[in-house]
Formats: sequence, C-alpha cells, structure tokens
Amino acid sequence: MPILRFRSIWISDLHLGTKNQQGERLLDFLQHTESTRLYLVGDILDLLQAQKKWHWPPVNDRIVQTVIAKAARGTTVFYLPGNHDHLLRQFNGRTICGVHIRDSLVHETVDNRRYLVVHGDRFDPVVRHLPWLAALGSLIYEGLLAAGSRRRAGAPAPATARPQPSFSARMKQLAKVAVNRIGRFDRAVAREVRAHRAEGIICGHIHRAAVCEMNGLLYTNAGDWVESCTALVENSAGQLGLVEWPDRSPLSAPASAAVTVPAHADLPRDRCLVTPN
Repeated sequence: MPILRFRSIWISDLHLGTKNQQGERLLDFLQHTESTRLYLVGDILDLLQAQKKWHWPPVNDRIVQTVIAKAARGTTVFYLPGNHDHLLRQFNGRTICGVHIRDSLVHETVDNRRYLVVHGDRFDPVVRHLPWLAALGSLIYEGLLAAGSRRRAGAPAPATARPQPSFSARMKQLAKVAVNRIGRFDRAVAREVRAHRAEGIICGHIHRAAVCEMNGLLYTNAGDWVESCTALVENSAGQLGLVEWPDRSPLSAPASAAVTVPAHADLPRDRCLVTPN
C-alpha cells in the first residue's frame, strides 16, 4: 500500500493499555501515513485502566516508537490529554521526546481557517460533575465490547455482508445523545469555539467520527481506535475529511483506506471523495 500524505492528521481515543484497543490497525495506519502535523487528541494512553489491569502488548511499544520517530524526522506532534490520560495535563506546555503536550490549541488550515483542537471531555457534564457515573458507563461499555468480540469470534459474518454498527456503539451513541440534550453540549462547544475566534472544533471523546455543521460552526470528531478506527485529516488544499482505516490483517479480506471529506460549500450533503496529497 502506498504512503498517504496529508498536511495534518488527528487521531483520538486509542485507549492503549486496554484489551479492546486496535493496536495492529493503528500501527499499520501510522506506518502508511505521513503528515506535517500529527495531533493525538486525548485518551491515547488509558491510565485509568492502569489502575486496574494494564494490557500492554509488544505492538504498543512499536506504536510509541513510531510516533517518536515521526517527531524526530520533522513531524510536529501534539498530545492533548483527555479524561482517561488526564494525569498528563500536569505537563501542559512541556515537550517530551519531541512530543508537545498541550491542554488545547488552535489549528490554522492552509487556507487560514481556525479550528479549536481539544479532547472534548470538558463539554461532557457527566465526566465533569458525575465521575462515578462516567466510570460506571465505561465499565458497561467495556463489557459490551467484550461480549461483541466473543460473539464475532463464535459466528463470523459472511464475506459479502455489509459491516453493521456494533451494539456497544449504538448504545454509546444513545447515551451521548442523552448527555447532549441534558448538558447542552452543542451550546458549550459553540461558546468555547467563538471565545477562541475559531470557525469550528476538532475533538474526540465520544467515539463517533463526524464532520458536520453545528450552530453555524464546523464540528469535527476524529472518532476512535477501539471500534471505528478513523482519523481526521487535512489535505494540501486545506480540506478536512475522515479516513476509515481497514483491517488488513492476514485473516481479513484485502481493502484500501476510504478517504472522505464534506464539501464545505454544501455541508448538508454528507461526504464526497477527495484525493489525499
């Protein structure tokens, strides 16, 4: 597979250290993409899991080494901690192994559009005000993921079947919709974005990739590397789009990455194909 080159790449919610991580697919993505800037948008290391049972396979060492090598070769790498690696926020403003740690920042595209980049947990009222409920939700989510993995292992889908959203993903989306309605998530995002004189936001946290218009602003979410394995990218023209990285393991059917981007002049039309460069 040829190297895909972008101006900027955002990945979030890798949850390295958990059994549900997609380390092999993530490493494959990092090895087959290059960018001037790489943003790690929180929940990269699952330090909450480290307090229970740490899962650190050899592939995780290769992921860390690959990121550090990219920084050494000239890629500007930013790490913006989330609620699962919030302990790293104490290092805000520091650079470790070439990786710049920031709580939040503003990214400017090649065509001079400004986007606030932040993990997104600051807009989640459950994480902010009901941490016990957030912890309970994480346990339930992990259980659903484990159950889904066992079910897939016991009854593999036909090769021609279209991939269906997992039950855990559907349940988490319903929960996030409820949180949005209760906590006025969209209003909080809009206030923060306008306070930074930006035109939109790039975040993670909710494990659901998206590029859409919200309250007159562009809302983008890089998704996750637990289920969807997606990244947000900016090409040389300044367009933002989503990359859905395939499972290219020997047991999977051959596939290529799907790169999509919304037409900014026609946002209600979901997505259109764009060539990465």
